[in-house]
Amino acid sequence: MPTYKLTYFDLRGLGETARWLFKIAKVDFEDNRLSMKFGTPGDFSTLIAPEFTAMKEAGELDASMNKVPMLEVDGKKIGQSKAIERFLAREFGFMGADSVEAAQIDQLCETVIDFKNAYQKVKGIQDATEKEAAMKKWFEEDLPANVALAEKSVPPGPGPFLVGSKVSLADLVWYSFLAAPKGYFYDDNAEGAKASMDKCPRIKASTEAVAQIPELQEWLKTHPETPIRFVRA
Repeated sequence: MPTYKLTYFDLRGLGETARWLFKIAKVDFEDNRLSMKFGTPGDFSTLIAPEFTAMKEAGELDASMNKVPMLEVDGKKIGQSKAIERFLAREFGFMGADSVEAAQIDQLCETVIDFKNAYQKVKGIQDATEKEAAMKKWFEEDLPANVALAEKSVPPGPGPFLVGSKVSLADLVWYSFLAAPKGYFYDDNAEGAKASMDKCPRIKASTEAVAQIPELQEWLKTHPETPIRFVRA
């Protein structure tokens, strides 16, 4: 069995899905958490992260372009959160039963990225009145319509999971996006995000099934509820 070390900040953010994959697969890993704090809350120019800075200066993060998360597998380094997630999902059997299912899982994960990018355009509106109206429209119209489109793209299957007969990376990604505690929309409209699935039985059943996975339940109970959405991706 390879040895795994995942380096990321001491929060959920871009490292949490990888941690979930380890826990659900019941695979041991070193959860190397780097301390961090803001001089001014939310202002990344005031971020203080001494261990992260030291790793960069020592060249330890060269392989990940001075970014985290970074995964080490028997000392070999992998950067980019989505590459890490797909690698672990393949290694642990969460990328489907064959190459077609793997592509369908990948498609559903990429769909979430598209939706996040669309949402960031709304979040980026500068005019307060225009932004308020756009945010209202996003949760009442745009997000439900997008999730409904995604629902139609889910391949036929026995359920409750999105692809095939067992949990996959796609299920975890959608759960993180719409239903996880302090998930992607936690500080905007978490209830509106959950409501977007009301007319999408496959996606809703998937998120409900993920929420019942014992290893994930235990992980969520025993680890701090720091936000998933530290960086939007």
